[in-house]
Amino acid sequence: MPVLSCLIWLPLLSAILIIFFFKQQDNDYCRLFAIFISVILLALTIAIGFKFNVSNPEIQFYESFLWIDRIGLNYSLGIDGLSLPLVCLNNFLTLITIYSSSKNIQRQRFYYGLILILNSGISGAFLSQDLLLFFIFYELETIPLYFLLVIWGGIKRDYASIKFLIYTSISGIFIFISFLGLVWLSGIPTFNYWSLRFHSLSPTHQLFLLIPLLVGLSIKIPIVPFHAWLPDTHVEASTPVSILLAGVLLKLGTYGLLRFGVGLFTDAWIYLSPMLATLAVISALYGAFCAIAQKDMKKVVAYSSISHMAYVLLALSANTSLSLNAAVFQMISHGLISALLFFLVGIVYEKTGSRDVDFLSGLFNSQNGLPITGSLIILGVMASSGIPGMIGFIAEFLVFRGSFPVFPIQTLLCLIGSGLTAVYFLLMVNRVFFGRLTPRLIDIPRIYWSERSPALLLAVLIIMLGIQPSWLLRWSETSINTLLIR
Repeated sequence: MPVLSCLIWLPLLSAILIIFFFKQQDNDYCRLFAIFISVILLALTIAIGFKFNVSNPEIQFYESFLWIDRIGLNYSLGIDGLSLPLVCLNNFLTLITIYSSSKNIQRQRFYYGLILILNSGISGAFLSQDLLLFFIFYELETIPLYFLLVIWGGIKRDYASIKFLIYTSISGIFIFISFLGLVWLSGIPTFNYWSLRFHSLSPTHQLFLLIPLLVGLSIKIPIVPFHAWLPDTHVEASTPVSILLAGVLLKLGTYGLLRFGVGLFTDAWIYLSPMLATLAVISALYGAFCAIAQKDMKKVVAYSSISHMAYVLLALSANTSLSLNAAVFQMISHGLISALLFFLVGIVYEKTGSRDVDFLSGLFNSQNGLPITGSLIILGVMASSGIPGMIGFIAEFLVFRGSFPVFPIQTLLCLIGSGLTAVYFLLMVNRVFFGRLTPRLIDIPRIYWSERSPALLLAVLIIMLGIQPSWLLRWSETSINTLLIR
């Protein structure tokens, strides 16, 4: 059974079915059908995980056939320890996104169809074993996300969506230039990753090809100074879209750097790694200081994403077995923690009508406040700050332990950024949840357990993987060691 193709085409065909064949009066069935499809996708991914051989360094569940011979495009799919955790994360957060979406949302057929198309594009990018196929899926996810922003976004959604579209389009152009140049200079008439992986280029050629790839993928991560699109996009996006954006979409950039930057341009990567480590420091500190200055809870979490994704770049720059495993772990850690925080900030906004830290106060009030939501936010803040026993601690410890022998100064500076995480999140929590309840917030609507269940599930995973990180690390170790073979 071509299970990898199912992960791509099932959500895509389901989206077409919802958009074009469901009727207007079938809105309730749209949501249930979308949840049903996302459950199937997650179940398929879990089944792949059980069948996955962690000791096998080869690509598994491989599917391939010639698609367009004249341009060397192959429909090649495969999964290894680098992509399997991210595909799991994508399908898990897609289920949470659909489940947590409002039952009264307008244009439900189009909305749920776009989320499933977005899921298909992201999974396709993670599973592609062909550079051009990766680029096609990389560009595909831009379309649904743009419409999700421009239709269901906030007041300034037009500005944010256009900004996102421009930055993402520029990102794709640079990536495409790098891939075309690689095929042209290698002389291999195919975009197949493994054919190009073991074809050596001169360090000079590698450098000229790696630079546009770095620019394109740094926009997606995002790394300073290519970050300007992210805060505006998060603020204007609805809560479910922010969960997918921070939880999964940003990982396309770091995954691309790991798969293509480290894997295809080894000599150039080593040459540029000090500069990349320095950029990681700048992004980590810039994101942290900007988060301290924010008054909007969502912007605090958005700038936190910039800071914490920089740790992935630091780990990739060090380019050791431990640091690359740490990069994969940090991607999953950030995906779960940011999804939890955005979800809970969304609940606060929905129940109070505000995300302003100067307006909100006393939400820990046990009678009229949001005490359970506040407790879960504190758990997410603790995980993001690297408190032992949670996934964030293990991820950051592995990043800093793997990077310190190679870049000691940059690692110590990034440690300062990690310390500042506690500062900006504690400022936010102290202002919003402690103190006297704002008089205008006496009649906060009740929150049902069904509304909290996604946050509880995320919290359980954050703690479980913090206590037992080997459940995640064992997937990537063999693939990382294979990637490091020169």
